[in-house]
Amino acid sequence: MAPARSGPRGGPPPLRGIRVLDLTRVLAGPFCSMMLGDMGAEVIKVEEPGKGDDTRTWPPFSGGESTYFMSVNRNKKSLTLNLKAPEGRRILRRLCRRADVLLENFRPGTMARLGLGYESLKRLNARLVYCAISGFGESGPEAGRPGYDLIVQGESGLMDLTGFPDGPPAKVGTSIADLVAGIEACHGVVLALYARKKTGKGQKVEVGMLDVTASLLTYQAGIYFGTGQRPTRRGNQHPSIVPYEVFKTADAYLTVGVANNSLWERFCQALDRPELAKDPRFDTEAKRVEARALLIPLLDAIFRTRPAEEWLGRLDKGGVPAGRIKSVAEVCESAHLKDRGMIVSLPHPKAGIVKVLGVPIRLEATPGRLTAPPPLLGQHTEEILTRLGGLTRTEVARLRQRGVS
Repeated sequence: MAPARSGPRGGPPPLRGIRVLDLTRVLAGPFCSMMLGDMGAEVIKVEEPGKGDDTRTWPPFSGGESTYFMSVNRNKKSLTLNLKAPEGRRILRRLCRRADVLLENFRPGTMARLGLGYESLKRLNARLVYCAISGFGESGPEAGRPGYDLIVQGESGLMDLTGFPDGPPAKVGTSIADLVAGIEACHGVVLALYARKKTGKGQKVEVGMLDVTASLLTYQAGIYFGTGQRPTRRGNQHPSIVPYEVFKTADAYLTVGVANNSLWERFCQALDRPELAKDPRFDTEAKRVEARALLIPLLDAIFRTRPAEEWLGRLDKGGVPAGRIKSVAEVCESAHLKDRGMIVSLPHPKAGIVKVLGVPIRLEATPGRLTAPPPLLGQHTEEILTRLGGLTRTEVARLRQRGVS
């Protein structure tokens, strides 16, 4: 069965010929390396023998394989290598000589203690791009703190902004700190590779999850910097736009975004309340924010009079941004996303057909592709060590017997 491909066909993907040694586990690093793999890089996922990535044991499972692991590890090869063993470290150094990128997300200082830090590896390969992801970064008074996504969401201010005013802080429904750290790490790697084309030299890319997540505060931080006022939890309300929130209709919830006066006029027409557009209490963006407590209950009462689909039809006809709140199941079955190649099926040796989300960046001439399912633990060890490590099959077998690979 031929592997499914995501996105339009075209020329070779842009990172073909780039080799990545991926020592990361869990989410931020694997999400980064998956994106590099989607764009054509050869990603070699280095895992601990017998154990592998932490998430391989996280339920639920499909065919004995973790659905969590499979969601972020396609387009990779799995090499098992014990970096605590001197021979394992020697093999990794040999592989680094033929690599373009090394990714790691150990606590700061761990790789240096193993003799595998950037200063050591760049002497082996001056063209190496070395990307280190950590929770709190490698400098500053909190450097070295362990940081899972939940911890960083709390420390970054994000949880203080998420939830309703009369409720406790809440995390975002997905691991947003991990995911944006992975995106920025990918961004940093590609920038370093681009710089290498000019200089001929690699460099270190350092990404702290706290830095990245705090940078998402944008206009919320701007409110504090500009006014000294502390932004707080507002539920589904926006601090600068009204109406821009969730409304309950006769049968379901929908979202509406009315960010300027032109949209406000069309919105009022769609609601059969054109007089609201000229109401002096609501006729500017700033007035609608000031009169939120008056306007929102009025709109709530209007929306409850009709079903969601009728309102959405009216709003769409008027060109007003609006949508229905969908479940994850509905999104995963979306005809629109399927048509755009965002729901892709890959054949897996144990889990059967695995569905994954596709490549969201659409390059017309050199598109990314999904060509390989998530690997089994150590599936490519022999191939990699014989092709790139210069070992014979017999030598690889001996390494396995000693727990090195």
